[in-house]
Amino acid sequence: MPANTSPADLYRHSLRLLLDKNIPAWVGLWAENGILEFPFAPPGWPARLEGKEAIAAYMRHYPDHIDLHDLLDVRIHQTVEPGVIVVEMRGVGRIVETGGPFDMTYIAVVTVQDGLVSSYRDYWNPLAVQEPGVDFTASGTR
Repeated sequence: MPANTSPADLYRHSLRLLLDKNIPAWVGLWAENGILEFPFAPPGWPARLEGKEAIAAYMRHYPDHIDLHDLLDVRIHQTVEPGVIVVEMRGVGRIVETGGPFDMTYIAVVTVQDGLVSSYRDYWNPLAVQEPGVDFTASGTR
């Protein structure tokens, strides 16, 4: 995407890539030194990933765990800080391992610099995917 793409448009594009399960293209929207944080990560799950390579490794198996069908109620809030948005949304689909429903509400704080994601703090609820018999940590992703 062009460097002058707005953070909101870049984020909307990233959501389309997730729904298409195009993880390599999604990772391509990240800065080389990007940081992905999970402030509510439970023990044994990563709380911080540093660098595009680490983010790619973490997300590589995402479609093997979560079959994301839709992202609903997407609200993107501009902040007074250029390049920073706050996003509210709901992801729905199914948990691949069990076939059970996936329904997660997210809040994210995203920073975009030079047309790439440089920081992403993902405030998701890990309790929503901790079903008995489901192990998202085995291959490095939730």
